[in-house]
Amino acid sequence: MKKTYLLFTLLAILFLSSCGQSSSVKTDKWLVKYNEEDKSIRIEKNSKHLVEGLYASFKLGDKLITSKDYAKSAYKTNAVSDGFGQGSVFEITYTSDSLPRLVQTFYVYNDKDYILTDIQLEDAVKDVSSNYMAPVNIDRVGHLLPEGDNRALFVPFDNDAWVRFQAHSFTFDKLRSYEVTTIYNNQTRNGLVIGSVEHDNWKTAVDMTKGDLNNIGSLVCYGGVADSLTRDTNVHGSLTGKKIKSPKVMIGFFDDWRTGMDEYGKANAIIAPCKEWNKAVPFGWNSWGALQFNMRPNHVMEVSDYFKDKLQNNHFVSPDNLVYIGLDSGWNIFSEDELKAFVQKCKANGQIAGIYWTPFTDWGKNPEKDVEDAPGYKFKDIYIYAQGKPQEFDGAYAIDPTHPAIAQRMKVTSDLFRRCGFEYVKMDFMGHGAMEGDKWYRPEIRTGIQAYNYGMVLLNKYFGDMFLNLSISPVFPAQYAQSRRIACDAWNKIKDTEYTMNAVSYGWWIDNVYQFNDADHVVLRDATEGENRARITSAVITGLFIAGDDFSKTGDKGVKARAEKYLTNAAVNAVAVGKSFRPVEGVGEKSENQFVYTDKKGITYLAVFNYTDNDNNSAIPYERIGLDVNQVLKVTELWSGLQLDKKARLAIPSKDVKLLKIEK
Repeated sequence: MKKTYLLFTLLAILFLSSCGQSSSVKTDKWLVKYNEEDKSIRIEKNSKHLVEGLYASFKLGDKLITSKDYAKSAYKTNAVSDGFGQGSVFEITYTSDSLPRLVQTFYVYNDKDYILTDIQLEDAVKDVSSNYMAPVNIDRVGHLLPEGDNRALFVPFDNDAWVRFQAHSFTFDKLRSYEVTTIYNNQTRNGLVIGSVEHDNWKTAVDMTKGDLNNIGSLVCYGGVADSLTRDTNVHGSLTGKKIKSPKVMIGFFDDWRTGMDEYGKANAIIAPCKEWNKAVPFGWNSWGALQFNMRPNHVMEVSDYFKDKLQNNHFVSPDNLVYIGLDSGWNIFSEDELKAFVQKCKANGQIAGIYWTPFTDWGKNPEKDVEDAPGYKFKDIYIYAQGKPQEFDGAYAIDPTHPAIAQRMKVTSDLFRRCGFEYVKMDFMGHGAMEGDKWYRPEIRTGIQAYNYGMVLLNKYFGDMFLNLSISPVFPAQYAQSRRIACDAWNKIKDTEYTMNAVSYGWWIDNVYQFNDADHVVLRDATEGENRARITSAVITGLFIAGDDFSKTGDKGVKARAEKYLTNAAVNAVAVGKSFRPVEGVGEKSENQFVYTDKKGITYLAVFNYTDNDNNSAIPYERIGLDVNQVLKVTELWSGLQLDKKARLAIPSKDVKLLKIEK
């Protein structure tokens, strides 16, 4: 009798347990439902259909396997509470005799406008290996957006070679965006955001194909991209182990695609928080803007004095009353005593001294040369090879970040910087350390991003007590430096301003994963006064505010006069708090020309650029920037200091800018 009772109880428990495993998970906002017939996923938000027929895929060797190829599936739901909040984890497990176990997981949070998903391959007996894992495959996206000006965003992997962001209308045959994309309607601003929020192992891409004028065709988000725009010649490396996992991918739908991109950045920072910084956004100077390799010790001492005497006591100073004076490439001709003297000069002038380094490059390209600061190694020992050849980009060979010579070089260089007293380092040409290779010194490293992470952890070990500003570099991973240059090199002309603002137009959100974006050095020479105003404004509304002209005693007096006029506008400089402005629209063929930011006091700032050769006249777009014109009390143009009629049109001369402060 007792045995019968126990058997009945066990059967009842099993029955109740199986009844509790629903084929869907539902919250107030989200429905994620598994279709057992075709082994695909349906996703709804607020009862609106977003995705139909989503499935997972991966490669074993050259063979593409999908979740639909599996014979069996089972599913379960568990509660989750983590950095993203509280919610549910919906897990589908696929099994077949001839394939590794595939686990597809959805993370659905109660109060988020996005969900997360990833896939994992498992084999209890032997290692599984793959260089391509795609958590998101949608063969036909369908009618996601209303008819109108619909766009898909191209986000570059890095900021090298003057690459550009671009908002594409749906006329492309194929489009690949790196790490993330958004598909949106410019009028309503409704938009889908899909992208990776993990960057430990994979380079991620979103591949899209043509649909019609209002819809894209297919979409795949996958880890495993390696091509010319990731600066690779080798294929992506493979993960190998009893368990291997794809990147975790965000799928979100937002009333405003710009909010979606900000939320994407914040989601990344939940997983890998920004590198800490308890001071204000840096204001300063960098030698590469003008002096370059002509820089000598007397020049930079004179520049320090010039800033002390003419600029930093006249409003060109950070909100915490600091100025950073930075030596760029070419400092290696200075002796250690000369470097120390420069740092002491900066300190005496109330400044922070900065310097420059490229940890993952060999500019000499001499394989037989001994590695400086790492006795016993030649450069040929430390290269990243592809098909047996050193990899060259930007005129330099790529170095393996995992080689012990790199740690030794970092130790020697950081010790020098610390002995001299430098507190700020511009790190350049970082992407060389992320290239895919035939192999790495450390055998557990199997992909370029793994190698890059390894090298960046070392960098923080040796330089972590300094402000780290990445120059040429991938967007992700982002947790190793306080700031990153948002675009490639920019100088003095309106074309430089426009190029910088292209990156702000579609990459402003990157300051959610770094403390600050960097608009590169602001150069005033050989440009009109309107171009000067525009270039300065581009820095003020991006993040770091770094000047670049030759302010030594032999520097041009006219340029100094411009600097004393335009770098010292108190009202303009007060806007530079380290926060990138958002674009008002998202349809610029190259760059948007209107950017907006509202501070904690409710004051709205609007920058309107004119990149063209012709004068421009436009209305203030109150509705598009979320303001009721009837509630606006005061509009001030900050460059001129003039108060404007709030309903008047803005007259902007060619190659110039207006920067408005709008109070209500």
